[in-house]
Amino acid sequence: MSIFENEGAILHILKYIEVIISVVSVLIVVYGTVSALAALLKTEFLRVKSKYSIQQLRVIRADLGTYLLLALEVLIAADIIKSIIEPDLIDLGILAGIVTIRTVLSVFLNKEIQEIDKERSENPDVFSGM
Repeated sequence: MSIFENEGAILHILKYIEVIISVVSVLIVVYGTVSALAALLKTEFLRVKSKYSIQQLRVIRADLGTYLLLALEVLIAADIIKSIIEPDLIDLGILAGIVTIRTVLSVFLNKEIQEIDKERSENPDVFSGM
């Protein structure tokens, strides 16, 4: 029995794996968004108590961006599998677009995280309530 006789079964399994990875990517986005919304509500509650800091919003944005980047990386894995199963120019173009978006987001997010870390080390009292 050669591998070509089982090609249909392998492709079928790879399609399921692609769907599972895509669903995981969506779950990461949903979790990151819910987490960011909870942190935002906490921050807004602190605003009412006059314990508000704009740095807290920057940290929330950076955390949400991190989840979005993770989801994009997982989605890239799903798109790579899809490109292997059904290689065509449209799928490769979509994959290239996602990789480009992920790279740009990563550069700016890493810059912002470095700025936040620097501010945390310089002003630990501002970030202590987080």
